[in-house]
Amino acid sequence: MAGLGSNKYTLFGVAAILLWSTLMALTRNIAELFGPIGGAAMLYTVSTISLAMVMGIPKLSDFNRKYLLLGGALFVSYEIFLALALGMANDRHQAMEMAVINYLWPALTVLFAVVSSRRKVSVLVYPSVLAAFVGVAWCISGDSGLALSELGANIATNPITYFMAFSAAFIWAFYCNITPKMSNGKNAIVLFFAATAITLWIQYGFSSESGMTFTLSSVSTLLLSGVVMGAGYALWNQAIIGGNMVLLATFSYFTPVFSTIFSSFYLSVALGASFWQGVALVTIGSLVCYWATKEKPEHEDVPA
Repeated sequence: MAGLGSNKYTLFGVAAILLWSTLMALTRNIAELFGPIGGAAMLYTVSTISLAMVMGIPKLSDFNRKYLLLGGALFVSYEIFLALALGMANDRHQAMEMAVINYLWPALTVLFAVVSSRRKVSVLVYPSVLAAFVGVAWCISGDSGLALSELGANIATNPITYFMAFSAAFIWAFYCNITPKMSNGKNAIVLFFAATAITLWIQYGFSSESGMTFTLSSVSTLLLSGVVMGAGYALWNQAIIGGNMVLLATFSYFTPVFSTIFSSFYLSVALGASFWQGVALVTIGSLVCYWATKEKPEHEDVPA
């Protein structure tokens, strides 16, 4: 019976990872329907409501004030940078490049953890991080091959989105390193989502985006996307209770592959061989980073 319970929580985690794999494409679609800022504001509003319905409304007094301020600032910055990078990309193909850049965060999380702890680790860590960055460069360069001139030319077409995407990856890696130390095991995700939505609405109020048009199709897509985002976090919250976190942590490193496959079909974007090779490098680099630094005690406890 215990095994069945563990399997149930592990399946919750797998479902969460698969749901998160759809979010890059859905976020881009919402931006096309409602605008980059307005669409993101709507998406995080719906997600906040769905999360609050499942997880309840937390009390501010339950949390470390420093974590709420620092962790909240990092979370909000990450979500806004990523959402706007996806929404403000020149086209859907470039939006998928933003998604791949975002998936540098697992390798960067490991790198930051290694640097901050100063403990001796496998020599594989540093070339693995480099491999992830080369993979991103490969995706951005296009089918003409890995060339600095081509890389620079593509980034020059929309530098602000590339800046936001790269910044988001570094911010999330930092957030992942401070959260276990500062959160005291408390999950502030509902508060952070609400803060993200409020910040985006303030941005929308000061922006020049025109009014949003609502149709049955666009509202259905918005509700679906918001529920998917909220459900992913809610399921993961259940998964960490009793799931096989070693298996889930390993599985989660394949998210760039799952996300690229789904986005390619959902957004109808044909991807060249170099893009897939770049995605593979990002995934392999992150996975090797994880396995090179994973401690192996008798009873292993892997943080989400």
